[in-house]
Amino acid sequence: MRVQRPVVAFGLAGLAVVAVQASAHGWRLPVLLGLGGLLGVALYHAAFGFTAAYRRMFLDGDTAAVRAQIVMLGVATLLFAPTLAGGSGIGIEVSGAAAPLGLQVLVGAFLFGLGMQLGNGCGSGTLFTLGGGSTRMVATLAFFCAGSFWASLDMQWWNETPRRAAIVLGEEIGWPGAAAAQLAFLGLLWWGLRRFGKDEAPEQRADFEWRRLATGGWPYLWGALALAVLNWLSLMVAGHPWSITWAFSLWGAKAAQLFGWNPEGVWFWTGGYQEYALGHSIFEDTVSVMNFGIVLGALMAAGFAGRFTPAARLPWRSLAAAVIGGLLMGYGARIAFGCNIGAFFSGVASTSLHGWLWIAAALGGTWIGIRLRPWFGLPLP
Repeated sequence: MRVQRPVVAFGLAGLAVVAVQASAHGWRLPVLLGLGGLLGVALYHAAFGFTAAYRRMFLDGDTAAVRAQIVMLGVATLLFAPTLAGGSGIGIEVSGAAAPLGLQVLVGAFLFGLGMQLGNGCGSGTLFTLGGGSTRMVATLAFFCAGSFWASLDMQWWNETPRRAAIVLGEEIGWPGAAAAQLAFLGLLWWGLRRFGKDEAPEQRADFEWRRLATGGWPYLWGALALAVLNWLSLMVAGHPWSITWAFSLWGAKAAQLFGWNPEGVWFWTGGYQEYALGHSIFEDTVSVMNFGIVLGALMAAGFAGRFTPAARLPWRSLAAAVIGGLLMGYGARIAFGCNIGAFFSGVASTSLHGWLWIAAALGGTWIGIRLRPWFGLPLP
């Protein structure tokens, strides 16, 4: 298909506008915008979604995409471990994604897994498919933000539910041992999925072609390697790993302020970075800027591939699923300390056990969500 030059130009113009706004707050933010743009390109061209990957695994036994996620986690673990052990990135202190183990992670991840099958996208999937032209994702994202803001109002209650302190293997047994143990476990998982799942389809072979870098059709392996490296670069530049859904809480809160909501006395929004971010520009927030980059990067990728074709009509049942799924994902991600990226991908790469607890609970929610899809007229394959 022909390159859609106006779409590509619009994406470039959007990146330029955000870069100008972000540059007022230091050089790191425009760099993170660029990394977000590359993430959007990789996600779109590799169709690297978590939602469909788990659905294919449960329904068809097709584990190719999930095995690619395991490779991604392994490569990220190798990159994160020495960086986190040293404690510094590019002129900045770094810290991994760690969170307590408790009821809120279990409940939140379960809700997220259920919601992503109805919303038809995860944290990263919502952004890159929105950029790729999915009009349905406008509703999913809007209610993702609403659900995340709603959960922020309940965070004090969730903070008092049963939990234990975060367990980071790198801090408990040392980074070399933690990385080795996690890589061994990931290798065992990969072998089990390969042994008992379906073989990789021929079109997923990773034969390199320069044309595919711009026009798409990337094998899952390319996407896995790109996401692992880009997450590590985010850690090096921002001081924290790749995250997505914090920005949705912030956007929801800023929208609520427009309608007269007052954050005074609200536990989650009182003190610390949350209060600071709420009172300052979103172009000063690293996660927001990277999210803008993902959407615009995916938009440009769709334009290069000639596949930016947004649909004007949306069946009401599909819209209802987008609304419900967005709310569930937003609420779940906030109380579970993140989504498939911030909690699972970045958490596991940081050797935090909450990442593994998150995916176990999310898969339970996913299993139920898959069975609800026909009620909303959503396809199962």
